[in-house]
Formats: sequence, structure tokens, C-alpha cells
Amino acid sequence: MSNDSTDLLPPDHFLLQPRQDFLLGANEGHVDTSTLAAHDFDVDTRTGFMPPDPPLSRLPIQWELWETALDAAMQAKLQLAIKSGLTSDEKQSSESWRGHVRQLPVLPAFELTHSELLLRRAHHVLTFIMHFYIHTLPLSSPVFIPEPIAVPLVAISNHLQLPPVVTYSDNVLYNWDIIRPRAQDELGFEPPALDNLHSLDMFSGTIDEQEFYLASARIELRGVEALELMRATLDELFVGDEITIRRITAYLHKLASIVNDLEVILLDVRKGCDPSTFYHSIRPWFRGADSDPAHRKWVFEGVEEQPTDLSGPSAGQSALIHALDVFLGLDNCNVVEGGVTPDQRTLLRRMQTYMPRHHRNFLRHLSTNPRTVRTFVTQAKPDAELLDAYNSAVQSVKAFRDAHIKIVAIYIIGPAARERMELQNAGPEAQEVGRGVLKGTGGTDLVRFLKGVRDKTAEAVIEPTLQ
Repeated sequence: MSNDSTDLLPPDHFLLQPRQDFLLGANEGHVDTSTLAAHDFDVDTRTGFMPPDPPLSRLPIQWELWETALDAAMQAKLQLAIKSGLTSDEKQSSESWRGHVRQLPVLPAFELTHSELLLRRAHHVLTFIMHFYIHTLPLSSPVFIPEPIAVPLVAISNHLQLPPVVTYSDNVLYNWDIIRPRAQDELGFEPPALDNLHSLDMFSGTIDEQEFYLASARIELRGVEALELMRATLDELFVGDEITIRRITAYLHKLASIVNDLEVILLDVRKGCDPSTFYHSIRPWFRGADSDPAHRKWVFEGVEEQPTDLSGPSAGQSALIHALDVFLGLDNCNVVEGGVTPDQRTLLRRMQTYMPRHHRNFLRHLSTNPRTVRTFVTQAKPDAELLDAYNSAVQSVKAFRDAHIKIVAIYIIGPAARERMELQNAGPEAQEVGRGVLKGTGGTDLVRFLKGVRDKTAEAVIEPTLQ
């Protein structure tokens, strides 16, 4: 197997196989899963949406200038332009670094297209450089992303089918390494333990930023078992007998337990990431064009067709959480007044634009499954245990979203409220920056969006009388 491959689920795993009846028009709903390989989805049996081996930590020598530019930004500990009390030395350090970036040659990106691993690393490095460049600029300066970064970044992003901006995959999926060597099992190296990870690159260089990324990485790794339960459940749906009902009931109860574990991991971020440090020193680096504090347009120099999808990274870009929604039918259930609006549905779909293309394909495939778990539960003969198991899984997802809102309250809403109080006596420029503080880094109306999605999940619980 080449270095660009990953150890993927074998072809007989239905969940990770494109439906042959859909693609080839097989008769009578027969599903042939024997031909298309799971690399279509880049999902590993041991690590899920994260790669089974640590991502590439450095590009080859041809692109070393990009790596050294990123190294220089991190080593200089460049400061945000919006930092309170920014010194003249800090401003000069940032300007000197940006001047160096502007003088870089435009390195060719074509050879990178032969390797997915190289492309991922290049996207990560160039987007980090771009965010360093933009967010150290004075707010009064227009945003012109210099050609040495803009041209190769747009070309690489087009090949990856990703926007040219920092995404969740840049911060989490492809930004880690192991601390201690791993033992080998019969399949090769065992998956990394949840406490055996560290982040490769950071904006602030703080432990808080690392813990913020690693909380999501740990959720991804713990969620691998959830993906296997989804696969096993979908296999059973095509039988539908009493044994199937018992097995699916057990699978759904176990799924609820795993999602409960995800909630615990999410809340544990509080142990290593200080809310004030996150809000003031980490989160602003993530902002995309639609949450730019000065509402500036981002212009990519040397690029004919200017990119438009320029939101920042968001937990909403995790394919794992979207997969839970699709699998349980939360993505398509009816919504009563006060739930998610059509605009919010669009935002959920838009987050998939920022996922690696293989993971988008996975979600599309999962959503085309001819028989869903929710349909099975509602159409099966009345079975109280099955209904309770399904509702337990739904309620666990709702509890996970409650925990997410709690984290947002601690890390964003609370600090934002305190900031607004401080800005009341500040000048007009500072007040202007403070007006958008409750927008997500992805440009969403944060509180309304999260509560709407949470409420939609709660409404998916099936009442016994509706069976």
C-alpha cells in the first residue's frame, strides 16, 4: 500500500460502501456492496475520520519556504492586531514577518497534486500563514492576501475541493502527532490513545489552544465505535425479523452510551482551556471573512476568480456529528415552530462545504440509504424496547448539544458580555469590533443556531402514540 493510502474499512462494510443499486440501477432494492472500495470515504476502522497514522508534519524541501514562514510566525509569537495594549515592538514584528511573506516566490503547486498527504499539509500550512497575515494586520488596513500565498493556496484548495481558509480538518484532523510510540497489533499500529496526542501547529502557542484542538480529536477517536454500530445497524435493517429488532435495540442503547462519552469529553475541555484565554487569544485567529472584525473583503492577489466560501473553522464541520444526525434521521425530521429555520438547515449543509471531500461523500452516501433507522422504528410492529433505545440515542445527541451550548456560554457568551461592558466606554472603533462578538467563527448567529439545532434534536423523540 502506498504512503498516500490509509487502512480503510474492507469492502464488505455496507456503511462505507457506495450503494450499487443507486449507482447501477439494480433491481428490487438489492444492494451489491462488493465492488467500490472504502477509500471513496477515507474512513478508518480504528480512527474513523482521523487518519490512522499521524499526518505529515513537514512538506518536502521544494516547499520549505512555506514551512519556514509558518515556523517564523509561531516562533515570533505574533500577536493579534485587536490585542489590547499591543506594543510598537509587537506591531513591528508582525509587519516584518508580513513583509517577508510578500517577498516569497510563487512556488508551483502542481507536484503536490500527486499526493493527498502533501495536499493536506500544504493547505494547513498556507491557511495558517494566511490567518497569521490577516489577523496581524491593523483593522484599518485592507486585506490583500499576497500572491505567494494566494495563488498556490487557491490551486491546492480547488484540487482538494476545500475553501482556501482554515477549517476544522486543518486544526483537528490533520494537525496531530503521538507523544509516545504505539504498540503494534495484528493490523499494524494500534490507534492512538486519547491521552497520547499533541497538536503540531498553533496560533497562540498556548496549552489552552492545544487542549481545545485535542478535545475534538478525542471526540473523533471515541466516535469510531459509533460508526461501527451504524454499519452493523444498517446491515440488520435489510432483514427486519425479531432477531434484528433485538440486535438493533442493543446497538442503539450502546450508541447512546458512546454519545454520552462524547459529552463528557466535550465538557472536559474546561480542565485545560481557560475561557478568557480562548476568547481573547485563540478564537480571533479562526475568524473567516464573514466574521472579520472590521467587515473587510478578503482579496486574493493574482487569482482571477475570487473565492467566496471563507468562513472559519467550526465544530459544525465535524463529519462525525453530522453522521449521527443523518443515521438517526435527525437531519430530515419535521420541525415545529421554534425549531430550526430553513436558513439554519442551509447553514448545516454549508458546514459540509468545509469538510474533506471524502467525508462529504460519506455523508451523502449515508443519506441515500433506502431504509433509515427512524423509518424502521416507526414502521416496525410496536416494540417498546426498540422505541426506548431509539429515543435514548436521540436524547443522548440532544444532551451532547446541551453540553455544546454550555461550553459556548462559558467560552464565548460570558466573555463577550464582559467585553461589551468594557467597550461601552471605549472609542467607536473598539465598539464596532465588539458588535459581532456573538457570531460563530463560521459566520453564524451563534446562540440562535445552536439552540435551534438542539431543539430540533429534542423534537425527534418518537412518542409511543405515534408508532
